[in-house]
Amino acid sequence: MPKPTKTERTAGPDTAPSQLFERPGGGERAVLVQVDDGVVDAGEALREFHALAESAGAQVVASQTGRRRKPDPRTYMGPGKVESLAEMLSDHEADLVLINHALSPVQERNLERALRCRVLDRTGLILDIFAQRARSHEGKLQVELAQLRHIASRLVRGWSHLERQKGGIGLRGPGETQLELDRRMLGNRIRQLEKRLGRVRRQRDQGRKARRRRDLPAVSLVGYTNAGKSTLFNRVADSSVYSADQLFATLDTTLRRIELAGGEAAVLADTVGFIRDLPPQLVAAFRSTLEEVVEADLLVHVIDAADPAREDNAAEVESVLQALGADDVPQLRVYNKIDARGMAPRIDRDDDGQAVAVWLSAATGEGLGLLHEVIAERVSAEQARGVIELSPSEGRLRARFYALGDVLEERYTDSGHVRLAVELPRRELERLYRHEGLAAELMPFADANLPVGAVAH
Repeated sequence: MPKPTKTERTAGPDTAPSQLFERPGGGERAVLVQVDDGVVDAGEALREFHALAESAGAQVVASQTGRRRKPDPRTYMGPGKVESLAEMLSDHEADLVLINHALSPVQERNLERALRCRVLDRTGLILDIFAQRARSHEGKLQVELAQLRHIASRLVRGWSHLERQKGGIGLRGPGETQLELDRRMLGNRIRQLEKRLGRVRRQRDQGRKARRRRDLPAVSLVGYTNAGKSTLFNRVADSSVYSADQLFATLDTTLRRIELAGGEAAVLADTVGFIRDLPPQLVAAFRSTLEEVVEADLLVHVIDAADPAREDNAAEVESVLQALGADDVPQLRVYNKIDARGMAPRIDRDDDGQAVAVWLSAATGEGLGLLHEVIAERVSAEQARGVIELSPSEGRLRARFYALGDVLEERYTDSGHVRLAVELPRRELERLYRHEGLAAELMPFADANLPVGAVAH
């Protein structure tokens, strides 16, 4: 059985410490653990976790399953399962345990002591995959921030030796323990990363406003990981974003201008894929990236039509969108990989005749023409154009329209009211009605008594 390694401490001014406390070293030969708690389909959950482990580069040599109504507070799975897991590690010469559940710091510590090998829970594994896949500067900052927040949550009560004072003259503050030093170092780095990401967020906001001023509607691809979003993005945008048959193949948001049916243009965004029990640290860290989803005029929800669990996966995506505040964004479902089911491409419409789903294959290109047609139809239908009249006391709303970049022309009436010719996504107008207390309805341009050239663009 592998023995614990010495503590690694490598922390520069711009590099987070790779390991802040003594833990056993880990290799690539892994044993997976899935406990059936009756909440999810254990077989399907283990299959997805196996794919996650392989995406991280692990060589899965065995798996252990079991049933348990309530997690054991010490080791999550109970002493009997821990003993059998230790035997399994020895039999298969494994040096890593991956557990498809969220572990508390105490459970993680106790398991590593009992098994004498590295233990990672689901959150830790997903964070590791994200760390491998991040390519852009922003993506690396986001992943590092998520990792440090995860580590910070595990310092307290996780590793008792950190309560000892660090020895050595000049290596500690007065009376500081190792725990206090590590927490201070983590806090400083987290604040530094948050400032950097704040600057990136402001740059994104400026770019978004510039696109609005050019009257380019925004369309964002969302979906469960490995549903084929990046493949579809490359087809629609004639791009070359990396895509592969693996979970979280791409992380960085990519924007491309696309031409729609009828000669209209739009901005298409490819975003990070979602997954069941996505770590909250990642959702928080990637919030600036995921604002492309919240601010979109249309969400294209890509679903793997060949996956038996497609509706459960779609429900997980919907729950993440709700957590982000994007549940009110108009949505179009795209059922991808119809070639794996031998289906023909088609458009599904609701009772009002609005397109709600497109069935296609991004791999073969079948149905892509239908998607272009439907996106153009939905984007144009979601735009609101007209004139709104505001009183002198509603200057805040006037500033809000200008901040959105939606004002085409402005004219004052004899009574001192201002009339704004605007064009904006209908959902943005509805949000102003709901959150900003806007009461006036849009008037048609023809009824607003504005010069004809005032609204030409």
